[in-house]
Amino acid sequence: MRRAAVAIAAGAMAISLAACGSAEEAGGDNDSTAGAAKGDDIKVGLLLPENKTARYEKFDRPLIEKKVKELTNNKAEFLYNNAKQDANLQAQQVDTMITNKVDVLILDAVDAKAIQNSVQKAVDAGIKVVAYDRLAEGPISAYTSFDNEEVGRTQGEALLTALGDKATKSTKIVMINGSVTDPNAAQFKKGAHSVLDGKVTIAKEYDTKEWSPDNANSEMEAAISSVGAKNIAGVYSANDGMAGGIITALKAADLTIPVTGQDAELAAVQRIVSGEQYMSVYKPYAPEADAAAEMAVALAKGESLDSVAKDKVSSNSAKDVPSVLVPVTSLTKDNINDTVIKDGVYTAAEICTGKYKAACTTLKIG
Repeated sequence: MRRAAVAIAAGAMAISLAACGSAEEAGGDNDSTAGAAKGDDIKVGLLLPENKTARYEKFDRPLIEKKVKELTNNKAEFLYNNAKQDANLQAQQVDTMITNKVDVLILDAVDAKAIQNSVQKAVDAGIKVVAYDRLAEGPISAYTSFDNEEVGRTQGEALLTALGDKATKSTKIVMINGSVTDPNAAQFKKGAHSVLDGKVTIAKEYDTKEWSPDNANSEMEAAISSVGAKNIAGVYSANDGMAGGIITALKAADLTIPVTGQDAELAAVQRIVSGEQYMSVYKPYAPEADAAAEMAVALAKGESLDSVAKDKVSSNSAKDVPSVLVPVTSLTKDNINDTVIKDGVYTAAEICTGKYKAACTTLKIG
């Protein structure tokens, strides 16, 4: 699957996955060829949702900017801002992009529903909107992300594998999901439940405000107090940041049990090496970023998306949006070399620092 994802990034994004989502009537015009044709001298805006998760500033922003420049012979103007998990601030940032007259806006929404009016304002101003990573409501023209239910299924299956013979209907686990303002969180949750329900008992479940590691830590502490440390066999954590907070709570309770994650953050990879975290979901950012850039540039130039977007996804306000969905990989201690190191996300030297050196040697990382 990893090789397939890399091939997607290097090639023409020829992905063909099943369409997903609801099929309600569109809230706006999704005609990818609308507008007058332009050359490379275009203006592309990028708005990302937060900077606590390492991926956005380390991977998404530079990858998207690099691809936009590459596709426009370095002639495109690239405008960027980060909302720092503030939906109101992001709405103001959309207004600024409108004032700056960008031709196209790549938008990763803090709150997918709350941003709908801002998306409509951008479209009314003649700006095409590409929803990035999260399916924003409103008349968006394109969308790229990962198969989010598959992410949840991958996490759930990994947790069952980690539990092994202990995975019975009486086995108690805790589920710590992402924020309710993020539509991806609901899809991760749905995918995980499809695997875990009926196989184990979900003793406690939380939806974590703002994906906050601190909130996840408090939720885990509450679960331990309620269920009892000795009665919890594993934890479903929707992402790596929250897994860090969860593991801190587990350590305080002198409890070592399998914990899932997502995003393959460096700290999480190190926790996987040391055995503190069982797995993460490795989502290759290059193909997602490249798809967003390719669709944005095509939209800005008034070109068709047919060669890039092979899927169709619908939201409550837009139907059959041209989309690219990128596959994912379960990252464990057994495939670190073949995933994040081989793809150049991290070097062995970055992972195998200080207290992780001995474990890295045992695992033959590098």
